[in-house]
Amino acid sequence: MTARRILRLTGNDTEDFLQGLITNDIKRASEGLLYAAILTPQGKFLADFFVTQDGDGFLMDVSETIADGLIKRLTMYKLRADVQIADSGLSLQRGTGPAPDGGLTDPRHPDMGWRAYTDGAASDDDTDWDAIRITHCIPETNIELTPDSYILENQFEALNGVDFRKGCYVGQEVTARMKHKTELRKGLRRVAVEGNAPVGTDITVNGKTIGALFTQAGGYGLAYLRFDRVQDEMQAGDAIVRPL
Repeated sequence: MTARRILRLTGNDTEDFLQGLITNDIKRASEGLLYAAILTPQGKFLADFFVTQDGDGFLMDVSETIADGLIKRLTMYKLRADVQIADSGLSLQRGTGPAPDGGLTDPRHPDMGWRAYTDGAASDDDTDWDAIRITHCIPETNIELTPDSYILENQFEALNGVDFRKGCYVGQEVTARMKHKTELRKGLRRVAVEGNAPVGTDITVNGKTIGALFTQAGGYGLAYLRFDRVQDEMQAGDAIVRPL
């Protein structure tokens, strides 16, 4: 299981602070688990995470690989706001069987099971998470989701990770324009894969790069593709890639 860090955000200004930053409506975090991201002013991906209300504060569940950068970004934005950011000391447990007390449904898709935050050790069941992610076209931090990503090209609307009615947040203008005024020409798609290729291998047609192949499991994969150049058979290193 990819290591996660569980942050706790507290202070009188925390809800308003998060509402002006994240892609989703923080008020819904009182109902369960919320999936969201923070973007650059240019609308590009910085970090994705889960948020839930925890007493008078919020828990933020983020990949360990980007946690320090996220804390730095949040600290930069908060200025003099009454917001405190600290490690909670909690660990993530997750699975796809019956949820334990305190387990929260993963908002991206029901097949992604539940997540719980406890004082015990981090734990996971034997679920093939990559296979589920591929089936439902769910990107992962630092694999499909990179600093060059746009969230709408990475299925955030389908994954309940963006709210177009909540009002302004950093990067909102670009995201709204992509939603309402343009047709996406590139994005993440599920593909069939014959063979194997390293994550990030270029996908080519007649020697020209049209995308990249990422997570693979059980003969399928996630690929970032230019839609107008997709062919019935494409190459990714030694692997053959076909659209679904």
